[in-house]
Amino acid sequence: MNRFALASVILLITPLVNAQQLENVTVVVDFYYSNTCPHCAEEKPFLEGLMSEFPWLEVRQFEVSEDRDNAFLFAEKIEECGGGASSVPGTLVCDRLYIGYIDDSISGNIIRDSILECHERLEKGENITGCTIADAGKVNVEIPFIGEVEVSQLSLPLFTVVLGGLDGFNPCAFFVLFFLLSLLIHAKSRRRMLLIGLIFVFFSGLIYFIFMSAWLNFFLLMKEIRLITTLAGVVAITVAVFNIKDAFWFRQGPSLSIPESAKPKLFKRMRALVKATELQSMILGTIVLAVAANTYELLCTAGLPMVYTRVLTLSGLSSLENYMYLALYNLVYVMPLLTIVLVFTLTLGSRKLGEGEGRMLKLMSGFMMLALGLILAFIPELLNDLVTSVGIVITAVGVSVILMPFTRDRS
Repeated sequence: MNRFALASVILLITPLVNAQQLENVTVVVDFYYSNTCPHCAEEKPFLEGLMSEFPWLEVRQFEVSEDRDNAFLFAEKIEECGGGASSVPGTLVCDRLYIGYIDDSISGNIIRDSILECHERLEKGENITGCTIADAGKVNVEIPFIGEVEVSQLSLPLFTVVLGGLDGFNPCAFFVLFFLLSLLIHAKSRRRMLLIGLIFVFFSGLIYFIFMSAWLNFFLLMKEIRLITTLAGVVAITVAVFNIKDAFWFRQGPSLSIPESAKPKLFKRMRALVKATELQSMILGTIVLAVAANTYELLCTAGLPMVYTRVLTLSGLSSLENYMYLALYNLVYVMPLLTIVLVFTLTLGSRKLGEGEGRMLKLMSGFMMLALGLILAFIPELLNDLVTSVGIVITAVGVSVILMPFTRDRS
């Protein structure tokens, strides 16, 4: 009888003991976020709600855009988990680091289930070590001829094409190319014009790609530091002010155009190139001219590639994806130059870039950089918005067209 009573007591007590052990198990979640990240702002209250739902849950928060130590801590954790994307938010649950957040119903449920699974594993006394990067959920759409594309990444390709296209309307590059092709007309050789033009365009794109790669690696080195994003915005605003000034007061005061002192050297190289008879000398001369000309051209629209590469590094892409986007940007960038070469070759035209057109290009690029610089400096998360990207372009073009009549007769 005593044994039966003792067994009954043990059976009654066992669930209470297990419940007490369950209460003592604590799941610690590390939440890496940025104050400028809209997805982080959405996940934060969701995690706070989970803490109210589960008393055994603790969420530690690490802000990475303003706290350098937290930024390095996040970078170390990503390396520990296998490397890859370094965008925020990052949510570490047991041995899984979830990158990104779509909404509560998709990413929220994935993270919630992972927390419950982690709690169950800890209850069983499992020794959890190691770490892997996991996906917090993606929503894909099927695009004809392209395939599946993640919805959250749709704005970046459009942003790339738009910015690369507008950057391609570079008045400095147009000036050099128009003058070079005009000299080649006297040679009456479409073949020579096409060859020199294509080489010039190719090396213009290559030099720009190298220049943008340098910006990209600098920003990747700085990770999520908010100050760097703000400084990039300030530089873009400064370049924009110079371009807008040039549109209204051309050749007055400081400018980011090709300096007058540099033009005689460029013209000398062009004339020597036109007179060259050997193919090897012609190709080498074109390369030297392209390098020299593009060194000055970088000043004309330096703000746009800097803004773009900073946006790229804040998108949390892999190294391969970063460079593929740079390649796309530069491919779009050289399209206007390539069009000029083909038109000149087919028509043997001799039209130069007029001062009025140069002012218009300066005005458009200036307002583009001004808008992008202000957003990058104060609300960079807006650049992830498709509507914002398109709106910036439409606004810049519209304002430029309205103000263009007021730029005349001011030089």
